[in-house]
Amino acid sequence: MKSFAAILALASTAAAFTPQTQSTSSTALNERLSSLDPSIGVTEPLGLYDPLGWLDADKDPASKFATFHANFERRRAVERKHGRIAMVAVVGMLFHNADIEFPGYLSKELGIRFSDVPNGMNGLFSLPLAGLTQIGFAIGVMELAIWPASDYSGDYGTGYGRPFVPNVLEGDELKYKLDLEINQGRAAMMGIMGAMVGEAITGQTLAEQIAANNLGLFSSLFD
Repeated sequence: MKSFAAILALASTAAAFTPQTQSTSSTALNERLSSLDPSIGVTEPLGLYDPLGWLDADKDPASKFATFHANFERRRAVERKHGRIAMVAVVGMLFHNADIEFPGYLSKELGIRFSDVPNGMNGLFSLPLAGLTQIGFAIGVMELAIWPASDYSGDYGTGYGRPFVPNVLEGDELKYKLDLEINQGRAAMMGIMGAMVGEAITGQTLAEQIAANNLGLFSSLFD
């Protein structure tokens, strides 16, 4: 029951990052919206967050706004990619903490099954060197060849996961989906970082913290 309540709490927190409907002119969205458009992710209640003024031409020290604006484009691309990785990490963390693992062996030669890998950060240090090497190699190939970091668009030709219909979004639907991805990615980055910090401080995985009701300020929610 506590686990279910915790999942509901996580869902309600993520809902705070769901983009709210805004009165955006459909005329402005007639042309295909760029994923680097500064308006992406600008939703209530956070609005626009640009403390270094990358979107303000008056703050460009070199008087070359195109070059100055490129700083924003790179960091927006980094934010999007890190958000995607964090969303996958949060889902993986929840599955693993629920003891849902692949069947069979991670390394048959060493006798290590997937179920033998402990939850939390300790799981990383329980992997054999060959496994860690494969992970590092796969990340390098993805980053340099398949989904290169130099591609700031974030569009890697994979579509939107909608079978049997055209994977092309336009207008208000495209704006909503791009807002959703950025904001949920932001929530996931905070979520996975919070889980890692909580584990480092308490020495307990997420599942262990929930079972022991060791949730700090949120413990009273599950009394």
